[in-house]
Amino acid sequence: MKYSRLTKEQFEELNQEFSTFLATQTIDKAEWDKIKAEKPEVAEQELDVFSDLVWEGVLSKATYLEHFSKNHIFLFHCFDTHVQSIVLKSLVPETDFLTKQGLQWLSDNMFTDTIEMKVGKKEFTEERNTSIFELIQQGSFLSDGLLYQQINTIIAS
Repeated sequence: MKYSRLTKEQFEELNQEFSTFLATQTIDKAEWDKIKAEKPEVAEQELDVFSDLVWEGVLSKATYLEHFSKNHIFLFHCFDTHVQSIVLKSLVPETDFLTKQGLQWLSDNMFTDTIEMKVGKKEFTEERNTSIFELIQQGSFLSDGLLYQQINTIIAS
């Protein structure tokens, strides 16, 4: 597998797409049930191939990622060959960006010396989608990019 297998819940959400995927291989429900019962290793392979196809589609469209931790916020803008990042760090240890109060504190203190802001750029050293998948594995999630754009605009002005 290139990425990771979808969860049971994700497969349930994508039930129709998975049925279509099987149909492209001329596997109907009866045949699928037979494969699961008689050749579980083949069924496992089909689940893995489908998972990789889904991940490939999602990662190809990924443009923005965010990762929040107690004292840091990592914002990523993904391009074809590189990723740009904005890292916000609270210099006040009690701050917790994982809470509503922490985010309000950030809003109130954005332009003070209690927030350290760094920007960066990193060329992808491996395939783009693999690099983005690694960020997701480390806790990042896809976003609409609004926070990145707002802070990038502030930095640029």
